[in-house]
This record gives sequence, C-alpha cells and structure tokens, in this order.
Amino acid sequence: MTRISIALLLLIACVASLPLFGGAYALRLGTIACMYAVFALSWNIVGGFAGYPSFATAAFFGVGAYATGILLNKGMPLTVALVATLVASFLLAGALGAVLLRLRGHYFAIASLSLVEVFRELVNNATDLTGGGMGLNIPLTSGAGILADATFFFYAMWGLLVLTALVVIVIAASKLGFGLSCIRQNETASNMVGLNATLYKSIAFGLSACFVSCAGGIYAAWVHYIDPSDVFDILYSVKPIVMALMGGLGSPFGVVCGAFLYLGLEEVVWRNYIQIHSGVLGVLIIILLLFLPHGLISLRRGMFWRKAKHV
Repeated sequence: MTRISIALLLLIACVASLPLFGGAYALRLGTIACMYAVFALSWNIVGGFAGYPSFATAAFFGVGAYATGILLNKGMPLTVALVATLVASFLLAGALGAVLLRLRGHYFAIASLSLVEVFRELVNNATDLTGGGMGLNIPLTSGAGILADATFFFYAMWGLLVLTALVVIVIAASKLGFGLSCIRQNETASNMVGLNATLYKSIAFGLSACFVSCAGGIYAAWVHYIDPSDVFDILYSVKPIVMALMGGLGSPFGVVCGAFLYLGLEEVVWRNYIQIHSGVLGVLIIILLLFLPHGLISLRRGMFWRKAKHV
C-alpha cells in the first residue's frame, strides 16, 4: 500500500471521530461530507482513471434513492435493500456503459448527462411505484430519537466511504487500474496491443455508479422523503467534477480532500452570503482552480520540488 493510500485511510478514520466533538449539526455535516467524498471517489474511477468525463452521477444517485426507498416500503431491511441497490446499479451501469462508452469526449459527456433526464422521466411516469411528482415517503428505519438517528446514518455513510476508498485503492494498484490509465493516455494504442477497452470501461462505469447509488439509498432512508427534483438534481453531477479538480484529478487522496474543502466552502459561503451564495461560491472555485490548476495535491508536489531544488 502506498503512502498516499495510507494517508487517505487515516483521513477517513479521523472523520469517524466527529460524533465525539459535535451534536446533530456536526453529524449532518459529517454525513454530507462522507456522501460528497463517495461522489468524488466514484467519479474518479471513470473520470480520473479512464479520462471519461461522466455527468451521470445524479442519474445513479436518484436511481439508488428510489430503488432503496421502494424496497424499504415493501418491508425489506435497510441492509438488504442497500446491497440489492448496489448490485443492481452495478449491472445496470455496466450494461449502459458498454453502449455509452463507445462515444468519446464531448459526445460521451452529453450522452451521460441525458441519463439524468431519462431516469427522471421514468420515475415521474411510474406513479404507482414511485409516487411520480408527488414524491415517495420512506418509513423510519431506526426510530431511536433524533441524535441516535443522525449518528446511525452518519456511520452508515462513513462505512460506505471506507468501502469505496478500499475498492478505489485496490483498483489503482490492480490490472484494471493500469488498463484504465492506458485507456486515458491512448485508447487506440491500448486496443491495438490487445486491451479489451470496452470491458474495462464498462466495469469502471459500473463501479462508479454502484457506490453513488448506495449513497442515494442511505440518503433516502435518512431524509425519509424524496422526489425527482431533489434526487435527480443536476448539481449532483457537477459537484463531483469540481471536487476532483479542486483536489487533484486522478488522485483518490486529492479528490477526498477536494470534497471536504468544497463542503467547507459551501457551508461558510451559505452562512455569510445566503442571498448570493451560489455566485460567491462559483467565484471562489474559479479563483482556486486558476491558482491551483492541478488541485490541492500540487501544493505537496510543489513544496517537495522547491525543497529538492534548494538542496
């Protein structure tokens, strides 16, 4: 295991201590931070490792939220519902990826973006199952009080973050990670030397979708009510890309740092500039990307480079 992977796991382990220092508000922030980190790590599999700019995060987040919500309404336990959501999303995304990932660049980005609207319309029209535009009520899963409920869902999202990070670390060190890196650098040459690029990309797309869907399932059980405009919000597709760029594209440790930094900026700006928070947040992100085009990890690289030059 590399030093960066160890640093990533230590950072995530530190997040687990959050309930010791704060109440329900800190737990809410921690749950969202873990959810954002899952988004960023999942997007990094297909966007960072393979170099395909996916905008399908919102689509699979919404699919996972509704799949888990429907299963919970049928009386299924939360753990079983989340596992079923994760497996079904992996298979669904893998099958879609085998088709969509034949496109490249802007064409793939537009096709992945269209998935959000396709799934939103399907949910809107399946009124008997999903409640359509009226939304879906989801039963309580713990019922042990507000603070206990917040702690339970914080650790549920944190556990998903640990699982996602471990899978990403394994991918980065595996033949799959090497194959995805080859595809990012030159897909045509990879095909010529015998790499099954379609299979590699489909697995990456499936993995990037299943953890996001599971996060959607935990979110649905946490808030107890979902509707299409909430869980299929296009910002869920844009935020992971911004987080990855802020942290460092392709670096699992960097994208998690980017996710935490993004949430911190979002929270501070929302508190102080509530009327114009979107505009102020956008300006801050642009400034950060201008001065740190390679993300937060470039700070570390630059520091070591200057130190070596000085020596």
